[in-house]
Amino acid sequence: MLSAASAAVVRATLPVVRDHAAEITAEFYPSMFAAHPELLNLFNRGNQASGKQQIALAAAVVAYAQHLLDGTPFGPIAERIAHKHVSLGVRPDQYPIVGKHLIGAVATVLGDAVTPEVAAAWDEVYWLFAVSLIAAEAGLYQKAGVSPDVLWRPWRIAKRDEEAVDTVSFTLVPDDGGPVPAFEPGQYVSIAVDLPDGQRQPRQYSLSQAPGRGELRITVRRVRGADGAPDGAVSTFLHDHVHADDTVLVGPPSGEVTLDHGDRPVVLISAGIGITPMLSMLDQLSAAQPARSVVAVHAEASPDRHAHRAEYARLAGFQHLTWYENGGDGGQPGLIDVNTIPLPPDAIAYLCGPITFMRDMRAGLLRRGVHTDDIRYEVFGPGMLEN
Repeated sequence: MLSAASAAVVRATLPVVRDHAAEITAEFYPSMFAAHPELLNLFNRGNQASGKQQIALAAAVVAYAQHLLDGTPFGPIAERIAHKHVSLGVRPDQYPIVGKHLIGAVATVLGDAVTPEVAAAWDEVYWLFAVSLIAAEAGLYQKAGVSPDVLWRPWRIAKRDEEAVDTVSFTLVPDDGGPVPAFEPGQYVSIAVDLPDGQRQPRQYSLSQAPGRGELRITVRRVRGADGAPDGAVSTFLHDHVHADDTVLVGPPSGEVTLDHGDRPVVLISAGIGITPMLSMLDQLSAAQPARSVVAVHAEASPDRHAHRAEYARLAGFQHLTWYENGGDGGQPGLIDVNTIPLPPDAIAYLCGPITFMRDMRAGLLRRGVHTDDIRYEVFGPGMLEN
């Protein structure tokens, strides 16, 4: 709980911090990386270059401050961040580093407006945020039976399958002879690779089949740059350089958007490579709850880009609908008319795909009467901080 003195200061200064938040985080990251270049291995360089990561951090800190002042819900965002941090091996001793450079950036950007009282109040906000995340992450590390110091394990590529245009699946088995961790349908793992320039980069990929097979499977779509943006570094490396019998470093299964194991109807709505967590859920439902009411809806640019198309169709016992872009020659997934999706009463809806797609689907489901708590969605990258 924020102290009364700090709350008054934060309330008075929140508007100016919000207005300058992007500048603050743009100052923060270069300062921190200059002092601690080893932390570059934790961050997506593409999101850093585009500014998306800076905007996401700014939004998170401002949202948490608002939560402390008026109780604005923040729990789902905090849970999402904690899972992401555990997937990357974030350590408690890294939080003081972040705090030092973040408060320093506030002082640099706002100048004389940052009095000792203002600095102390925002330092309190940061540390309340940090302590809550450290506690949540400790529980997740314990549950996974790992620590951030021994997070990464070598896994061997047992099989590589070309699933669709620009899309490859990798079936993974432990290279160290250890056990395959349990996971929930809908979760993801981090994959870390050493790029040709010597930089190690992690990325998160959803597990694309159900647990219990003695292996893990991820499905990776090559990210091709558009409008001047570069190609995805890690997806390109995996497509071009990783083959059967190669090894990659894999973190523990993480992610809070997982299949509900009750008996309520399920509606799965995906676009593009967002099909992957849905496939894991469908695989599990087909094996364990074949009589459960399931509607699966997917949007793709064209049939030849539809990853796991045959496997998706083979899974028994559910109704599925697919939209393709007009013309079917690539580009963006087809537009789903949310009003035509069958919605069984009391259904739980899961969404995964581009941010704009999920915003539209969520808005449409809310208009059709689905309760906000019954719409669950998986987001990768900076958009994960939106709730």
